[in-house]
Amino acid sequence: MKDIPSQRGAALLRRWIAEGEHSRQDFKFMISDARKIARSISAFANREGGRLLIGVKDNGSIAGVRNEEDIYVVEQAAQIYCSPAQDVEFTAYSVDATTHVICASIARAQQRPVEVLEADGIRRAYYRIADENIAAHPLMVRAWRRRSENDSPLLFSLSESEAELLDLLDSRPEGMHPRDIALGIHRSSAETDGLIVNLASIGIVDFRHAGSEFLIVRTSDESESD
Repeated sequence: MKDIPSQRGAALLRRWIAEGEHSRQDFKFMISDARKIARSISAFANREGGRLLIGVKDNGSIAGVRNEEDIYVVEQAAQIYCSPAQDVEFTAYSVDATTHVICASIARAQQRPVEVLEADGIRRAYYRIADENIAAHPLMVRAWRRRSENDSPLLFSLSESEAELLDLLDSRPEGMHPRDIALGIHRSSAETDGLIVNLASIGIVDFRHAGSEFLIVRTSDESESD
């Protein structure tokens, strides 16, 4: 492929494809909508990074890249529709003499949130859960912003309210919805949200996606936002 590092990689591609779509991998038969691709880039960058395999159908069959313009649409998505703009690394893998798959690699963002400029003019941050790009929880976005504003280590002591919140979460290791936390510690929703943002920004609590919603949990090695 023109201007893209190319290498033989049929065996590697088949190993990747055998994994299916997951939190770090997405298949794209073709690229036509820059904003839709920007959501994938945002979701990968806001979590652990990932790769788009361009020229692979949803069922895992290798069709090959049909149009080199796909690459420019991905670049447009990353540079124009993502804020801050993201770098994408492209590698072409040759399956045979005429069939090529492009791997577009997205790193975890150094500065989160990575947001997408939507058609309605609103910026939205996305997050990768399994094989889906979902809207990031507003408190998660606030915590990311707080963390980026305070990127140097700080001395920290828990307030009484924060200690109560953590004690409550210790009793509910499966996680709790913010409104239930507010009821449990007898604080307003606004105050509770602020406590969650503070604690999440320094990594003491985290967000776990369960079914159709995010729950607040004590940070662990299995937490989803790290």
